[in-house]
Amino acid sequence: MPQAGPDAPAISIVIPCYRSADNLPDLHRRLDAVCTAKGLSAEFVLVEDGGGDGTWDVISQLARTDRRVVGIQLARNYGQHNALLCGIRAARGQVIVTMDDDLQNPPEEIPRLLSKIDEGFDVVYGSPVQESHGLLRNVASLVTKLALQHSMGAETARKSSAFRAFRTRLRAAFADYNSPTVSIEVLLTWGTTRFSSVDVRQDRRERGQSGYTVRKLMTHALNMMTGFSTLPLQIASVAGLLFAAGGFVVLMYVLVRYFISDAVVPGFSFLASIISIFSGVQLFSLGIIGEYIARMHFRAMERPPYSVRSSTEDTSQQA
Repeated sequence: MPQAGPDAPAISIVIPCYRSADNLPDLHRRLDAVCTAKGLSAEFVLVEDGGGDGTWDVISQLARTDRRVVGIQLARNYGQHNALLCGIRAARGQVIVTMDDDLQNPPEEIPRLLSKIDEGFDVVYGSPVQESHGLLRNVASLVTKLALQHSMGAETARKSSAFRAFRTRLRAAFADYNSPTVSIEVLLTWGTTRFSSVDVRQDRRERGQSGYTVRKLMTHALNMMTGFSTLPLQIASVAGLLFAAGGFVVLMYVLVRYFISDAVVPGFSFLASIISIFSGVQLFSLGIIGEYIARMHFRAMERPPYSVRSSTEDTSQQA
């Protein structure tokens, strides 16, 4: 298990919070029970991601009654990975554990992640034995993991999840990262290749609804592919070559038929189909190029990944 420093906890548990006022008291109670039972020196970094409900009030109350709780309120909703990045940069422990706020990641499984870290790995994922989402959500998660394979490797991507533990020193690899598009999985690959995973239990969500819809998952997958990989550009290049080869074959067919039988290929439909196919692949390629140009545009604007409105530490210092 990680050891606490003279002025810092052994572990920092970072939790992005979005409309989770009903879950947080129970989550805090279970975290406290685990850390007490295992003798872990810990801090709980709760990042409120602009949900607009009473979540920040609950975090503030927990911070007043438990000095281990550090609350950070973002200026607006930036997304789960952006909120995680904020919490990761604020963490003081030697090891950072990230988890969801919906109690689907059991706090009781945290010691298993830490034990795997002690074996010499830098990042350990808690891979659910059985997903407890619906069919469409599971399919969207699969697409997201496929998008990760190009950057992380197939085996690691299949085991990735929001429930993870990693050594805090890895954040030095992305200390200067400043872009509105964030993927914690990809950023961690900038600092290490020593990944592992352990099978963990995943509970069903008992309260509220997930803020991660199928649409948001698909958007996240697209952002990862165009923001951290050149794979889509390579796909567009291959598609262009294939269709160019197909066009050459069609041209040979037309010429051979003309010289052999002195006949042309009849019909407007044939010509219109060829034009439509080639126009489609051109627009597809232009769309991919446009996505990359948009990423360059946003990074040139130096738009930050998040902005902090307030924190419980600021409140305590004022008091």
